[in-house]
Amino acid sequence: MKRVITGVAAVVVAFAAGTGTAAGWWDKPKPPSPGTVVPALPAGQSNPMIASGVGIGANTPVYKTSGIGPSALNTGAPAGSEASYIDTVVFPGGTLPAGVTITEAQGINVLRRIGENLQAAGLSYADVYTMRVFLQNPAGAATADFAGWNRAYRQYFANTDLTTGEYVPVPLGTAPPAKPFVVNKARPSRFALEIENLPVNGWLVEVEVDAAYPKR
Repeated sequence: MKRVITGVAAVVVAFAAGTGTAAGWWDKPKPPSPGTVVPALPAGQSNPMIASGVGIGANTPVYKTSGIGPSALNTGAPAGSEASYIDTVVFPGGTLPAGVTITEAQGINVLRRIGENLQAAGLSYADVYTMRVFLQNPAGAATADFAGWNRAYRQYFANTDLTTGEYVPVPLGTAPPAKPFVVNKARPSRFALEIENLPVNGWLVEVEVDAAYPKR
């Protein structure tokens, strides 16, 4: 069972969720068209991280994942350790490049699993409109690694310039920014919570998403 840390240690992250909105949000006080999902995006930003909200039109078919954590793909690490959840497809041998944190690595693992889950349902990362993120502190750390998580997130979401449509380079650890793993303009609404205990030993990241089936 997840248990949210109480008191000042509880953290809710809301990046750049301003009150202004950009093109893409409806311009009159009425809901989006049936079968559509429309994000409210902060005004004046070419590459915001998240939407400040989403409007869901009537009769929009949606898909909700369960909480998904990283798969234990690094068999060279002790079972149930944080390192056992490094994705060895991305990081051969379980070796992390300079500056890549264990939370960042597990975040990439989780988001790859999310992509597989969505694909099995006939969806993609581009169809995600809401995300819920639960982070546990790495061993020996006083707080959850939100910066590492956000680098992982940008590899799959919110990595295009809204003005030009081009992808925005994303850093992997301390490496120079490069083309993201998945170029995706989707910017879901999102919250991220620091959790005292996730349900599986070694997990530092668990994510749930909601996605909408494209209008046909």
